[in-house]
Amino acid sequence: MLEQSPEPSQRRRSLRAARELRREQADKREAAEQRRLRLLAEGHRAQNAAFADWAAGYGPIQHTDEVQVGVHEMAQRLVSYGMLPDAEEVFTLLAAADRVACAGMWLVAHMTYANRVLTKGADLGSEDFKRDPQGHMGGSLNMVPAYVGYLTADALTGVTRSWLMGQGHCVAAIDAVNLLVGNTGPRHAERYSWDDEGLARFVQDFYSYELTPDGAPAAPLGSHVNAHTAGALMEGGYLGFAELQYVHMPLPGERLVVFLSDGAFEEQRGSDWVPRWWRSSDSGLVTPIMIANGRRIDQRTTVSQQGGVGWLLDHLRLHGFDPFRIDGRDPAAFVWAILSMEERLTSCATLSAEGSLEPPAPMRYAVAEAPKGFGFPGAGTNRAHNLPLSGNPAVDEEARSQFHAGARSLWVPPAMLAESVVRLDTHVEQRRPRERDHPLARRDIPELEFPELRWRVVGRAASPMRALDDAFIAIVEANPGLRPRVGNPDELRSNRLGGTLDRLKHRVTDPEPGLAEAVDGAVITALNEEAVVCAALGNKGGINLVATYEAFAPKMLGALRQELTFSRGQREADQPPGWLAVPVVATSHTWENGKNEQSHQDPSFSETLLGEMSDVSRVLFPPDANCATAALAACYGARGEIWCLTVPKRDVPARFDAAEAERLVLDGALLVHGNARAPLQLVGVGSYHLTEAVRAAERLEARGADVQVVALLEPGRYRDPRDAREAAVMAPRETRERLFPHDVDARVLLTHTRPEPLLGVLRPLDLGRTRTRCLGYINHGGTLDTFGMLFANRCTWAHAIAALTDMLGANVEEFLEAEEVDAVRGSGDPLVLRP
Repeated sequence: MLEQSPEPSQRRRSLRAARELRREQADKREAAEQRRLRLLAEGHRAQNAAFADWAAGYGPIQHTDEVQVGVHEMAQRLVSYGMLPDAEEVFTLLAAADRVACAGMWLVAHMTYANRVLTKGADLGSEDFKRDPQGHMGGSLNMVPAYVGYLTADALTGVTRSWLMGQGHCVAAIDAVNLLVGNTGPRHAERYSWDDEGLARFVQDFYSYELTPDGAPAAPLGSHVNAHTAGALMEGGYLGFAELQYVHMPLPGERLVVFLSDGAFEEQRGSDWVPRWWRSSDSGLVTPIMIANGRRIDQRTTVSQQGGVGWLLDHLRLHGFDPFRIDGRDPAAFVWAILSMEERLTSCATLSAEGSLEPPAPMRYAVAEAPKGFGFPGAGTNRAHNLPLSGNPAVDEEARSQFHAGARSLWVPPAMLAESVVRLDTHVEQRRPRERDHPLARRDIPELEFPELRWRVVGRAASPMRALDDAFIAIVEANPGLRPRVGNPDELRSNRLGGTLDRLKHRVTDPEPGLAEAVDGAVITALNEEAVVCAALGNKGGINLVATYEAFAPKMLGALRQELTFSRGQREADQPPGWLAVPVVATSHTWENGKNEQSHQDPSFSETLLGEMSDVSRVLFPPDANCATAALAACYGARGEIWCLTVPKRDVPARFDAAEAERLVLDGALLVHGNARAPLQLVGVGSYHLTEAVRAAERLEARGADVQVVALLEPGRYRDPRDAREAAVMAPRETRERLFPHDVDARVLLTHTRPEPLLGVLRPLDLGRTRTRCLGYINHGGTLDTFGMLFANRCTWAHAIAALTDMLGANVEEFLEAEEVDAVRGSGDPLVLRP
């Protein structure tokens, strides 16, 4: 007979007992490991006075037995590699790092709360505190040990690594430590110094809100990372984009230390794909470090709700990482993490080159655990995210006492601090640049080699996207020293970029035979617009292309706006960026994607980017294949800009030869039909709308009217400039007056966009309601073809004629047949207007 199964309650008791046994065994193993580490640390301290001095810690910074043992092993390796003469040098530098970190945290606290700084450590009076303290102090305090650890790793190894911080609101940490160690940019260096007077100006500038006469912030300090933050790469105001970019940033031979946000983990999808993209053949070393300090705004994060750091580590392992925990309160833990992570990734690169390691490489990922705001009163509380004290020290005696207690625990005597700073300043001795000048911060791409481009025959139909495809591949092949990246959230072949796909291939870990896939492919494909645009934005040492369905491109706007804002800030700081402009191609667009319903009919992408500053945000509507070719070539001649190219993928007539296309790109507009002195003007923005404008002109001329047609490629060049920098890129006055004279009787614009945004941009060309009309997308659509979309949105050639005659007070029947008039008025057959 079969044995009877135990009762459910008995099974539950057995399972519970088994779990308790496993837990008990794990606790014993953990206790044994802790005892082993404690004995080893005690032995190291007994044998080496320099080690013992460092191990004693400073202020709130203490070193666990695990960190002590790891640092001792790291020191031995550094000495054995010949990087340092003896282990004592390691311990002395780490002791200096403790003091620099404490001083940095001390200054961060003053930046938030104080108007005055006393380097001798005396208490402040109530009048010395800010009436309205501001600053994300908890996160900034946590970033100080991390950033000091990065600086110390550079000093120990003689290598200036690049750095990136996703949590831009923690800028106080970077600016404070940079001032302390003399790693400042020009504006900070001339304005601030490490004395009572210079530090008072420094803390007063933090959230000062002061303006210059022209309306710019008076202080170079910002609430987030800005162009004056030495060594900065991005603002970090949009959480999650550092996570998407960092793996695409360093070129071979470069090293990048990345500080990531636990809050960004749930804010932006795609960061867990990093092992899927990294390749030793074309990428530098990356060391991602998440600052796990329990970010909380209105509720707990996904990580904390799912089970804390343990759950996060399991999640990271499932996605190809090799994660580990470190003590986020200790600069030495960050040093050890950076060096050990690089060592592991270097080994992976060697194995990969030998063919004994298949991608994805098991990338190390450090999770730095620390209570929010460690080192200061209020640490670990919800209020530590912003202002950790229980009140405002300016008016609250208890809060003032808390501030003084925290400041005293962090204060470093000036002589000791100066000695520590000198110990970390190894740049001249090691012949390396300061961290403000790290490789990624000094990208400067030389002029490209431009091949002979292929131009389409005028009069023949051709796909502008296919022409752009040909041009991109030709330029890539002419510049083999530039690493290409193509951001692709959908189907490249469908969007007529088959040549690009065949030449560069999808990047995959397991290529399928017969498909355009390769382990080292340069096409980054994911069904996530943010992730793929960041692949291009991160590749500032190379050449890039992004292509997407126009309707889905708005998902890229956050990442793009961050780049535009930071790039323009660099120009204003007289530090113009040197990376190649990035073309973002919006295709399968509103007017040729009618079959996919209104979800696929949206010109918001170009409209939004037209709202950004036209000297960095270039928005072009190439009307034919040759203009697409010319626009792409011009884009790669620019630096530090984003070019939005709204390009048809279907075959359209090639209207312009090479010279005309290049002139159109140069001037932003071109007369394409009729006499420049004609009293009636039609303006076409985009291929299909230019075609309708020409058709309207031909009918008008056939009925005796004198009319001209202008192709407007780049509307942003004809706006009222909003400042001097934008004014410098506007079309010259003579060009504007020649192409858009104010004495025309009537002007009709037919535009790819909605009418209202375009009219707002083109205010100088608007002659008033009685002389100017704009026809464009009015949010009508559905399952329609291109003609159906034009008719539904009242953008056909006949609607343009009706608009002209209405403004002129003329009889529309003079120019349209009766059935055409009925169609325009919505009472006849629309098909009579189809060409």
